[in-house]
Amino acid sequence: MSPQSVFPVSANGAGLTGGPAATVLAASIARRYYLEGATKSAIADEFGLSRFKVARVLEQARTSGLVRIELHYDGDIDLDLSTRLQDRFGLRRCLVVGSSADDDMALRAGLGRTAAGLLSEIVTGGDVVGLAWSRTLLAMRSALGSLAACTVVQLTGALSRPDVDESSIELVRDVARIARGPAYWFYAPMILSEPASARSLLAQSEVARAFERFDALTVAMLSIGAWEPSQSTVADAVSADEYAELARLGVCCEMGGIQLDAGGTPVRTPLSERIVGIGAEQLRAVPEIIATAYGRSKARAVRAVIRGGLVTSLVTHASLAEELLRLA
Repeated sequence: MSPQSVFPVSANGAGLTGGPAATVLAASIARRYYLEGATKSAIADEFGLSRFKVARVLEQARTSGLVRIELHYDGDIDLDLSTRLQDRFGLRRCLVVGSSADDDMALRAGLGRTAAGLLSEIVTGGDVVGLAWSRTLLAMRSALGSLAACTVVQLTGALSRPDVDESSIELVRDVARIARGPAYWFYAPMILSEPASARSLLAQSEVARAFERFDALTVAMLSIGAWEPSQSTVADAVSADEYAELARLGVCCEMGGIQLDAGGTPVRTPLSERIVGIGAEQLRAVPEIIATAYGRSKARAVRAVIRGGLVTSLVTHASLAEELLRLA
């Protein structure tokens, strides 16, 4: 991605100090700086000006319209939405896929490719990467070509869905295989029928072995679900009565089974005692938390997760990004 400086032939130098000669001088200085990469000091020596004068001419050239800087990128990322969303919500990274797709499978595939690229870009040797199960992260796994040698940890138990054969175990194993690093996985459902059953599972050696790695996590990747039917695999996994009760308690969204209200505050519910997965405080302590989300209707859920400090980087798509900016 390279900025392109455009010098309109018809520029009349409006806003620049001086007449036509000053305009030509400004264009020459701007060309040397923006297109040829000369430093301000080198330009000052070349034109017999002070460095301060060169800086002022460059600023006037931009504000007057003599120089226009455009961002041009032929990839899948919408640069304008990405930078606007990143700045508005104070995110470390924001990647907005400029997709016009309106079906979930295509959106998951697009977000999966982008998330795979981001993971490959930021993970370095020695990182400890935690993965929660989601269909978007399965798509990420499928698109992941390479990854620096790192440890991969399962963050939640498995949720079974009739339309998906693979669990969080396959996800963690496959990503660890690509990274050629150790994998910490366990056989356990994400939601147990009783709190006592969840506590018993947490004491099992393979589960405890993975949970002990949570404090060492340097990167975590999860997906955001709105507390609405078909908008969260967790919401879809509980009974209608429990779903309604949690909505009454203020649950707005969930991420990796962590339930949050609209302000981003974790909500402790009876379901919380039955979930096998990373907790809110453990997740918040991870230096890099990448969240994925698709579907315009999840805008309030995404906003809640950001407010709760449970995301540092976001991978989403254009219509959801636009709705987030509208709500901001």
